Amino acid sequence: MGRVLVMLTAAAAVVACSVATVMVRRRVRRRRKWRKVVGLLKDLEESFETPLGRLRQMVDAIAVEMQAGLVSEGGSKLKMLLTFVDDLPNGSERGTYYALHLGGSYFRIIRVHLGGQRSSLEVQDIERHSIPTSLLNSTSEVLFDFLASSLQRFIEKEGHESISSQDVKRELAFTFSFPVKQTSLSSGVLIKWTKGFAISEMAGEDIAECLQGAVDRRGLDIHVAALVNDTVGALSYGHYHDPDTIAAVVFGTGSNACYLERTDAIIKCQNPRTTSGSMVVNMEWGNFWSSRLPRTSYDIELDAESLNSNDMGFEKMIGGMYLGDIVRRVILRMSQESDIFGPISPILSTPFVLRTNSVSAMHEDDTPELHEVATILKHLGVPNVPLKVRKLVVKICDVVTRRAARLAAAGISGILKKLGRDGSVGEGRRRSSDKQMMRRTVVAVEGGLYSNYRMFREYLDEALRDILGEDVARQVVIKAMEDGSSIGSALLLASSHSVRTISNI
Repeated sequence: MGRVLVMLTAAAAVVACSVATVMVRRRVRRRRKWRKVVGLLKDLEESFETPLGRLRQMVDAIAVEMQAGLVSEGGSKLKMLLTFVDDLPNGSERGTYYALHLGGSYFRIIRVHLGGQRSSLEVQDIERHSIPTSLLNSTSEVLFDFLASSLQRFIEKEGHESISSQDVKRELAFTFSFPVKQTSLSSGVLIKWTKGFAISEMAGEDIAECLQGAVDRRGLDIHVAALVNDTVGALSYGHYHDPDTIAAVVFGTGSNACYLERTDAIIKCQNPRTTSGSMVVNMEWGNFWSSRLPRTSYDIELDAESLNSNDMGFEKMIGGMYLGDIVRRVILRMSQESDIFGPISPILSTPFVLRTNSVSAMHEDDTPELHEVATILKHLGVPNVPLKVRKLVVKICDVVTRRAARLAAAGISGILKKLGRDGSVGEGRRRSSDKQMMRRTVVAVEGGLYSNYRMFREYLDEALRDILGEDVARQVVIKAMEDGSSIGSALLLASSHSVRTISNI
């Protein structure tokens, strides 16, 4: 009996040792896998790093490219397009005007009534709609017929007090968020599509004429009287409310900027017809490129698989269309090199399945167990991940978004440097106490990435203070707005109408 007991005890000890050995081995494997993930995260942080020195080099590079783009066509990655907008609205405009805004993921239609002073601006009606994905690869006729039919429905619901009771045509500003070479305030040809659009036969077509033709086919009493880039519309709206507004930036599906430039600095335009001595320049900064940009393997892969590879490099690092996909690619690579996310999800391998609004929701999840992170990962086919893995995902979102916001801040600072409003006074000399260099400067900002993503805003503001210094940064006001691009385009149309009226007196 004693011998049997000894044998059972020994067997139990062997089993216990075996189980303990297996558990230790599993724990060691998990630790090794986690160390590998931590190493990947460290590599990610290092490759996405944007130290102050690099940002200031970017600021200098942007200012140089801006100048080169003003000297000659094709002389810079920045197109520096003329807009033929030289008189910004001042509050004296009167009348009822319409605007249709075609963006990257939405379109808007608005009606604005102006009573001759800033306080009398009234947005009488506004509609916002998502753009059906089927339109992105359709034909020009399909796209513009869709926009014209939307306009028709908008007008049909107007009451008797609208302009429809008057024997005049409705005047419409077409806010167009894609690169256009303008030939006048009311005409311009498409240079290329961005933000996922790919309607090939439209390159070189006059955009305003395309919309006017679709409107005419429906018998609508509408005159497409202005063609306005969305950034220019935002600048117009900002300047209407605050005359210190000298630039505008859009951070939405894509990203772009414009600013008010002296006409004598626009060397490539020999005889610009302006009465104000200045003109708004559409930078098309999404195409900016510099060796100082922290491009990573994730950026290279995204670009190679995009519709416009080797193009819009800056936009692909800071645009709302792309941030979610960069985060997805990081998570996918970690899944491939470690099983901390479980079996590799086929959903996670789908480009653009993770949207930037989901990145924002995960990044700003303040629940103790990160429930929002868990929910979004489950939708990506990655269920039941432990809390520390959810925290890892939040960190990935932070790294990607911080880089984007700091690069965006460098872009804004580049504009300020070009205009002499960054506190510097020339080559090799930084920081000036000269009041001329320190005057108040307002930059209008619009777009869902900026307005809906708090951490992006905070990182951008922080980077501006780092780049400019506290003294100069206090004089730079970033003014967020909603629907400014659309309303501002209607204001520009009203302003140009006022100018024509005065010139005819």
